[in-house]
Amino acid sequence: MHKDFVITNPQGLHARPATLLVARANSFTSHKILLTYESETVDLKSIMGLLSLSIPKGSLVRITVEGEGAAKALESLSDTISEINGTA
Repeated sequence: MHKDFVITNPQGLHARPATLLVARANSFTSHKILLTYESETVDLKSIMGLLSLSIPKGSLVRITVEGEGAAKALESLSDTISEINGTA
């Protein structure tokens, strides 16, 4: 299951919001959670992986969640993206 998002935070997905997103992903221990930006895919549970993408404002990203209860995990991650973008 996946969902696409546009990052509208003026600073993009820098350290502070990336930390929030990784923490939320890590709260779902039984799920495989990936983030894709352009042609690169990283484990969303890895802060170093996420920061290595240097995602700027206006970027389209895709979050993919695998595992039982993926819809609930994706909804929670969607809420976190809204929070990061300031639209929550």
